[in-house]
Amino acid sequence: MDKKTINLGLAGFGTVGTGLARIIQENSDWIERRTGKKLVITKILVRDLSKVRPFIPGPEAIFTSNAHEFLTDPDVDIVVELMGGLDTASHLIQKSLENGKHVVTANKALLAEKGNELFSLAHEKNLGLYYEASVAGGIPIVQTLKDSLAGNKITSITGILNGTANFILSEMTSKGQDFETALSSATELGYAEADPSLDIEGIDAAHKLIILIRLAHGVDYPLNILPVQGISGVKATDIGLAAEFGYVLKLIAQVREKSGHLQAGVFPALLPMDHILAKVDGPFNSILLKGNAVGPIMLYGQGAGALPTGSAVLADIMALGRDKAGINNTGFREKVLPKADIIEPDLAVSRHYFRMTALDKPGVLSAVSGVMGEHNISIAQAVQKPGPGGRDVPIVFLTHRAQLKAVYHALKVIDEFEFITAPTVHYRILK
Repeated sequence: MDKKTINLGLAGFGTVGTGLARIIQENSDWIERRTGKKLVITKILVRDLSKVRPFIPGPEAIFTSNAHEFLTDPDVDIVVELMGGLDTASHLIQKSLENGKHVVTANKALLAEKGNELFSLAHEKNLGLYYEASVAGGIPIVQTLKDSLAGNKITSITGILNGTANFILSEMTSKGQDFETALSSATELGYAEADPSLDIEGIDAAHKLIILIRLAHGVDYPLNILPVQGISGVKATDIGLAAEFGYVLKLIAQVREKSGHLQAGVFPALLPMDHILAKVDGPFNSILLKGNAVGPIMLYGQGAGALPTGSAVLADIMALGRDKAGINNTGFREKVLPKADIIEPDLAVSRHYFRMTALDKPGVLSAVSGVMGEHNISIAQAVQKPGPGGRDVPIVFLTHRAQLKAVYHALKVIDEFEFITAPTVHYRILK
């Protein structure tokens, strides 16, 4: 891209689009020093032309609601897709690439579900499809994996990838709130959407994890087989009990490599209070990764917001504007990445936390311990807490390392005992 001016077409002008426009205006001299190019927003695709905009990029910017007009504008050099969603965004990105335009997107759901076909098209056209803002907002994890750590084999990634879920769990931990109260606080502060299901059910974190797996391991891990568990069922009782044992509950996205095979998932887990990720509070994100050469690295920062996410979008635009090292979309040379070799998720091994609700009667601990022994689950600690009414009592077990499959089988048997009065609560414990 030899031009001294790079014309940008923005599809969507909401929170992130406005933030991006503000940064481009405020840092224009700095951007030009870095790239030797001037960035100008010339076309903006919006749904509603009558909507009052709190910020206008400049006199060059023309707003339109006509997608065809936007897609066929010959003056636009880079299309920035900030609309979200799947079908419309997919069509827009596909047509932009077919028309010979680089694309920058923050659309994690689209890349998780349709990334392979879009990256294949970008490869065929020798065009950039960049997406730093799709994972963890302002944290530069995509570029880190594509370039800075390209010579490493990544052995594990463990991350807190959803700020809404992390804020809710932090409120429950620090203030003793129940889930509904903490969710209400998140909504009032703008951290949670009107429909928060993507965040609290772990789906948003799953989208991001699929992208990280592609970047770190050069394979396609199908989203529909990734095990995902959210936090909507988390009780303040378990957060309080976990704290008594020295643990903090976090929503974790994780992938681990074992002899070329991958084990991955999104799930709530207990972390020791001195674990580096246990200290990540509020709406922040953090990613702990390990490379076979570099060792452990942690990245931490704001996972959302107009300016942090706009900063990540701008980094991609500037990278494409420099265009010196060539296009680097996935970090790998293949046009289509191979399918991942996946270890059955239930074969994962870790320590475990169980909270059972049982009748206060003789023989309960003996029966439960017997079932665990039959499934090769060794008990590290067992504590019976006073029950609220004296009839049903909570019993907490912490185990040594055991296979998840064995745990599921044991809990199925235990929950069928007549003295168990509520489904057993179970969380993994990570080191």
